[in-house]
Amino acid sequence: MKISVLDWLILGLTVIGISAYGMWKNRRNKNIQEYLLANQSLSWYTVAFSIIATQASAITFLSAPGQGYFDGVKFIQFYFGLPLAMFVVAKVFLPRFYAAKVITAYEMIEQTFDERVRVVTAVLFLIQRGLAAGLVISAPSIILHEVLGWNFLFTVLMMGGIVVLYTTVGGSAAISQTQFLQMMIILTGIVLAAVWIIWKMPAEAGFGGALKLAGVSGKMKAVDFSFDWKNKYNVWSGLIGGFFLSLSYFGADQSQVERYLSGKSVEESKKGLYFNALFKLPMQFFILSIGALLFAYYQFEKPPVFFKTATIQAMKQQDNSRYMLFQEAETAYYSAHDQNAAAAKQYLLTPDETHKQSLLHTQQILSTKRETALSVIHEFDPKADDKNYLFLYYVLHTLPHGIIGLLIAIIFLASMSTTASEINALASVSIVDIYKRFFKKEGSDAHYVKASRIMTVLWAVLAVGFALSLQSTSTLIEAINQIGSLFYGVILGIFLLVFYAKHLRPGAVLWATILAEAGVLALHFSDIVSYLWYTVFGCLGVIAIAFLLHYSGEKFRLK
Repeated sequence: MKISVLDWLILGLTVIGISAYGMWKNRRNKNIQEYLLANQSLSWYTVAFSIIATQASAITFLSAPGQGYFDGVKFIQFYFGLPLAMFVVAKVFLPRFYAAKVITAYEMIEQTFDERVRVVTAVLFLIQRGLAAGLVISAPSIILHEVLGWNFLFTVLMMGGIVVLYTTVGGSAAISQTQFLQMMIILTGIVLAAVWIIWKMPAEAGFGGALKLAGVSGKMKAVDFSFDWKNKYNVWSGLIGGFFLSLSYFGADQSQVERYLSGKSVEESKKGLYFNALFKLPMQFFILSIGALLFAYYQFEKPPVFFKTATIQAMKQQDNSRYMLFQEAETAYYSAHDQNAAAAKQYLLTPDETHKQSLLHTQQILSTKRETALSVIHEFDPKADDKNYLFLYYVLHTLPHGIIGLLIAIIFLASMSTTASEINALASVSIVDIYKRFFKKEGSDAHYVKASRIMTVLWAVLAVGFALSLQSTSTLIEAINQIGSLFYGVILGIFLLVFYAKHLRPGAVLWATILAEAGVLALHFSDIVSYLWYTVFGCLGVIAIAFLLHYSGEKFRLK
């Protein structure tokens, strides 16, 4: 599928136009406060959408509809703890950061304990956010490469290069202001995609019929009250694990702290956080629901057996005998699809129990036929996964030209907005918590702005280099959250000690940080619990170990 000249025009004008606007409007930064915190001049709505754009990377818009299509909207439970976390950040974290007059969150740690704890915490942040930045650039680039045939190196360099330009020139203000425009375009494009799905549904279905089919198929089931340590998505892991993860991400991750510390006042920043508490959950549910609507749409329209069509083409070229087996399975799949489509239409006309069971029966047959085809694919490529390719396949093969260009622009904008915040935060922590603290304690504003720009470029180069080394796109939305879960709990625990246990010995907190992080990594490699619980155990582990070491500190000579 080739995109048209109109698509290219809309893609180019959208991406380049917004980036150029951010650079031009914020081309003069006189001091480090202005460069890293936009001189604390932003309105609440700019803060609000900047926070959303930082979290909602391209991974969200590529992977979430696939989650909704294959697994239903149950992933929404991951966000159940987020609204409460946003209120806690607004009430507890934000006022303390403003009162301390910090540029980075980690400056507060030294004010309470010492430079060792501050540096270790900053390093944990740099590791996890550096890895995440590479994944945020790599994931959409791999998909665009495999679906559209774009050169992977060129796509990565283009995304990284545009981000470096407006982040280096415009600083934090350019990031926040471009993110506001980016989110307006992103939300418009997502709504257009949803409207088009409903518009193209058969006459007997429409919006109500699509919801009915998705509901009867279990795709709209959002809540699971069962408890299982290894179950990633239920009410308990979402409320508890999701709360701890969100609290750490929004309260102690510099990429988010910078967003709301850029507000013109505490009250403006609070409004931005409260808006997120109310808006994020419905937005994520809407994006997941697009996948559920696509499931209903493909009850009638024939989808590919496997949405990552590049894998099928590679099989055809490299393993013809296995490809022949796949074609047999594909034929059986489409025969079952015809029966399923007839059952879906009949159920919509007569939605009684008999026709419901008939539909569920044909869906089970269809699922079995797809599993047969998948077994052939996985013999060729054991890691093949098409969840992240579904939405882009729909965009390219269904939407009209022009909107296709807009939706591809959304992938770029979402990746760029998250990457810009991450690289800016990485540069902030590197300069304020490492360079300024240990290498150049007394420097001019001009010097630190220049150093921040250099560090921004260096982190961008590292992120692009890491992105080029990644080749897998499986479970993108989970991968990005798993990276954070490995570190966020420990960092959150340190900040809770800063706020509520100032009397602890710094040495006790330092060793608690190291031991708790080792424990989280051990949990990850042992596969005892779902990753959503890592943050809980990491946070509570730091607190418990710190108190234990403090009160036995004389014995261990902790200072």
